[in-house]
Amino acid sequence: MEEDRELIARKKAILLAGGPIKVPENFRPPFPVSRSTAGPGAGSASIVLAFGGARLKKAFTTEEGEFALIGNGPLYTIMRGSEVLVENVEIRPTLAHAPEQAFFNLDTRCIYHCRFCTSPSLDKRITKDLDPDKVVAMILKLAERPDLKAVAITSAVVSDPQSTVDKLAYVIRKVRERLPDIPIGVEPYIDRLEQVDQLKAAGADEIKLNIETFDRGIFEKVCGEQDQNSIMEAISYAGKVFGRGKVTSNIIVGMGETDENVLEGVEALARLGCVATLRPLRLNELNRGPMTEALGELEPISPQRMLDLARKQREVLERHGLTSYTLHTMCHECGCCDIVPFRDI
Repeated sequence: MEEDRELIARKKAILLAGGPIKVPENFRPPFPVSRSTAGPGAGSASIVLAFGGARLKKAFTTEEGEFALIGNGPLYTIMRGSEVLVENVEIRPTLAHAPEQAFFNLDTRCIYHCRFCTSPSLDKRITKDLDPDKVVAMILKLAERPDLKAVAITSAVVSDPQSTVDKLAYVIRKVRERLPDIPIGVEPYIDRLEQVDQLKAAGADEIKLNIETFDRGIFEKVCGEQDQNSIMEAISYAGKVFGRGKVTSNIIVGMGETDENVLEGVEALARLGCVATLRPLRLNELNRGPMTEALGELEPISPQRMLDLARKQREVLERHGLTSYTLHTMCHECGCCDIVPFRDI
């Protein structure tokens, strides 16, 4: 059984590390396609593929590539070149950005210019200019479905962190009033510790505060307008407010950092009660230029590196009495963009 799980995780890593999946010209997904406005696949049309207890989100195309989706449903086969990679693959629905979650991005416009982030460059037809009341209404409508298990809210910083936190808190409070028992996660950028208290008081159960990288040189080049020490201070404070295992933080892997640096970050976060999200860097036409300008040519992250880091992250979390299963919203619960320790490996 453990062998099967390892094999499934390896196949998921291969798919995460590769490009879009080719579909037939006449492909008609059984569910509406997802067009995310945040995260690794922001802007691309994608589908959620599930097999052997794992799931991932893949952009799709009708052009030739490394992978091809074969079949007419409900079960499909994924080919890698001329070889079968995975059989008995299902296409799963997303509610809003993620399966079984209403995960909304309030705004993509941002005063910061993180080089890896594609959200500010997205077409307005994708971002949809969602105001807070519209988001609340959409979440409450999705709550009529039996498969909604969690709500998550994020936003870029349009004018200043406080006004963005106010909007996030407004949405959370309105949703909490109507859905008292549903898990709610929030992914803000904050510049004052009181904002952590504000989001908790509004009704958030979990919080994601992204450190992005523990390599200070890389941080300066890709997130130079932010302060790494302040983010760590916020994560430490959030651990006290939200509790151990209810805080997470992205560490992007593939920006030229070493494995030792990544695991140093995982360890530092775990000491604060924070479960890191190891996020493989995904380059596309929107961020490739800025990232190359900042860091030079980058070597793509390999499936083996993803798996090795996830295994070592699990060991760190176990030493600190932490697990990804305490997080019921956002990326660990979704699992579509990463190899998630405990859940995948």
